[in-house]
Amino acid sequence: MRVGIIGANPDRGWAMQAHIPALKSLSDDFEITALSTSRSVSAAVAGKLFGVPLAFDNHHDLVNSAAVDVVAITVKVPYHFELAADALTAGKAVYCEWPLGNGLEEAERLAALAEKKGVLAVVGLQARSAPSVAYVHDLIKQGYVGDVLSTTLIGSGMGWGPAMPQSEAYTADSKNGATMLSIPLGHTLDALCHCLGEVRELSATMAVRRTSFAIVETGEIKPMTSHDQVSVSGLLDGGAALSVHYRGGMSRGTNLLWEINGTQGDLQITSFGGHAQIFE
Repeated sequence: MRVGIIGANPDRGWAMQAHIPALKSLSDDFEITALSTSRSVSAAVAGKLFGVPLAFDNHHDLVNSAAVDVVAITVKVPYHFELAADALTAGKAVYCEWPLGNGLEEAERLAALAEKKGVLAVVGLQARSAPSVAYVHDLIKQGYVGDVLSTTLIGSGMGWGPAMPQSEAYTADSKNGATMLSIPLGHTLDALCHCLGEVRELSATMAVRRTSFAIVETGEIKPMTSHDQVSVSGLLDGGAALSVHYRGGMSRGTNLLWEINGTQGDLQITSFGGHAQIFE
């Protein structure tokens, strides 16, 4: 399978940190044949650094290249829709980082386009593939806790706190769709539902308690409109009670605590931060 990566920044980002190393480790099944960035200089540097033969300074050439079967989209959320739509329109299979679009409407439009074109489209909810999450899934399936009575999840967003680096400042603006709700909580809730089943009913409250934050590099104060407090309660399909609280920044106490209470036992999962897709 020949893969083209949009957003292959040679200095930082998920392509460099995760996608390229993973694909190279699966060289019997995947070959990275093309990449693109937004500038010709960085594209050339990335192509040389990662050993990729085709390096473009725009995504149009990549999605229309005959050397690409599947397009991996690893850029910021506001650009997901345009890039995924262009790749699907070109008849390419798509792997897009989560969240798929900036809001439900964009995600639904992309799903409809993929179905219309008859191509495979996958969103990167990788927490369910983490070894610890897979282990929890297997324990639940094997009946380790018996019938699940309830589950409680507390986590810290890590971002959306008192200070953030310049590269993450765009997440403070709710209009960009890269929020604490959509990224760390979205990933972690997907892992929870993978293990315990989907949510049947819920009620939720969100609040913006921090209305500003500082840029780490400069100390400049910027406004924050993304919610830094999310509280959810509800029931899962099987009837188990669900309680979730995520808060921005890092806690001085617990930064990820997921408990599953059953008739025959209990499970407790902890981690350094609230991104279940990253931390073990």
